[in-house]
Amino acid sequence: MALPHLTPEQRAEALEKATVARRRRAEIKGKLKNRELSLSQVLALAENDEAVAKMRVLALLESLPRVGVTTADHLMDEYGIARTRRVRGLGHVQAQALIDRFG
Repeated sequence: MALPHLTPEQRAEALEKATVARRRRAEIKGKLKNRELSLSQVLALAENDEAVAKMRVLALLESLPRVGVTTADHLMDEYGIARTRRVRGLGHVQAQALIDRFG
């Protein structure tokens, strides 16, 4: 796929937008790790927050307290969630299973 030709202003705007989204995702993951937010709250946020909706489910699970890389990997297999799935792409049954597991 060819890269689009952007003006310097468009490129700067896109970089700023990406930086804001990365910071937002990092903030959410930090709050989840520190138990300031629950998984169900994050999933509810994803309905209105584009940055949260585009977060990978695997990264979200790894941000949960007491869940590491291996546990997150097993959970993805257990609930039939693809490694590349984003939060917005979770099915209702998958999302509910995660909420039931983590609250």
